[in-house]
Order: sequence, then C-alpha cells, then structure tokens
Amino acid sequence: MKTAAASTLLLATLLPLSLVACKKDTAATTDTSKSEAATTTPSTSTATSAATAPTAVTTLGPVPSGYTLLPFVSSKPVYTFASEPARTLKDGVNYYALIDTSKGQMLADLYEDQTPVTVNNFVTLARNHFYDGILFHRVLNGFMSQTGDPNTLDASKKATWGQGGPGYSFPDEIRQGLKFDAPGELAMANSGPNTNGSQFFVTFAPAAFLDGKYNLFGKLVSGQDVLAKLTRTANADQSSGQEVPIEGATPDKILSVRILSKP
Repeated sequence: MKTAAASTLLLATLLPLSLVACKKDTAATTDTSKSEAATTTPSTSTATSAATAPTAVTTLGPVPSGYTLLPFVSSKPVYTFASEPARTLKDGVNYYALIDTSKGQMLADLYEDQTPVTVNNFVTLARNHFYDGILFHRVLNGFMSQTGDPNTLDASKKATWGQGGPGYSFPDEIRQGLKFDAPGELAMANSGPNTNGSQFFVTFAPAAFLDGKYNLFGKLVSGQDVLAKLTRTANADQSSGQEVPIEGATPDKILSVRILSKP
C-alpha cells in the first residue's frame, strides 16, 4: 500500500500536465489533450457500475432559503462570445453559484472581493446559460472534477473534449491569501499564464501544490456529498503516470448554474 506522502508526490510530479487547457491556434480555445495522456491522481477506483448507479437527477432543485436568484440575461444558452465580458458585478453584493448536476445540487460561495475578474466572468457565463448541459469530462478520484467545456455537449466531438472555451481568454488573478487547503475549492483550469476561459474544477481534497497556479474563485458551502458522487472518468497508471480512461464511465453533467445573492 502506498503512503499518503507517496500519493502526494505523484500528484505533484504530474502537476505540469494537470488541469491544463492548452491553447490551440487561437487564444480563445482551450485544450486538455496533453493532460489526457497524464493524470494528477494515484486513484485506482473504478466508475460506478450501471447496476448500482443512482437515478440521474433531471430537474433543478429549489433555491435555498435566504438567497435571492439573479435573473438570467439570455433565454437560451450562449456558448460563444466575442470578447471577455464587461464588469457587471455590483459592489456590496455577496455572490453564490447554485450548481445543479445530474447527481444533485451544490452551492458555492464566490470570492467576488478577492477575485472580481474571475467571478465576473463566471457569473456572466452562468447568467447566459453557458454551463447548461456541459459534462464533468475529467473526474479524478482524490483530486478534482473538471468541467466547463462546451465541446462536451457533442459526443461526436469527444476527441476535442477539454479543448473548448467561450471564445476568449482572460488574465490570471492569483491571490496569495487564497489556498487549496480544503475540499470543495473552485478554480479555473488553464494552459499557463493568462489563459483562463470557461473551464473550471472543484477539488476533492486539499491540494497545496496548486497554490499560486490557478485562479481560485470560490468554495462549496453545501453539496459536498454530491461532489463525492460524481462519476470518476479516469485513473492513473502509477508506474507510467498516464491517465487511463475508465471504460464505460458515463460523465455526469451540469443541468444549470444559477447565480444567487445573499445579504
């Protein structure tokens, strides 16, 4: 049995190819094709079998008591934008993301004061239904679940999953005071400096080796049990460090992301 220290070392060793959204020919696209050949988790778990998988959730859950729903700004999903969105966050408002998935509902507190550019981007995409139907295309046990690629809406484009984005990229917003020191942290996936777009991830466990490398912009305040239920899509070959897809794994999806406020 490998020790916890050995597992952490493997994660850190594979970090350069993790959570990567490698740019293709334009700054507007993101690509995890390189990271699909490597992984960041030493997991040996397998996907939940069809016989034991719970019934998928297909309807949105209620807005929690004490929160106010911000209205959508489009009536249907908008998946392509010409440029980074203008600032629409209002001063003094506490923003939250209500993430409904096929496994249930998660609620995240967004860090609008510490990372206003990143939160503004996420809020704008969500209020345009951008995340509706998008899959959790990379879920690595003990590490993180990655989503936000509109290419995952089309199964025929599976070879390009991890390469999609909103049509633009925006700068890093790294804050030294924000640490990956707990489960349930939300952060942007990237392919290097200033390549953030729409793809983001949620951590399953503390991951200090990610500190200072990704825009950390929120944290789950409820729904950790839902996060834990997300279907794992890949495992690690511990001898080679290669990311090995789990045969038969069916990725979970986001039903919708609704933006809430709270006094």
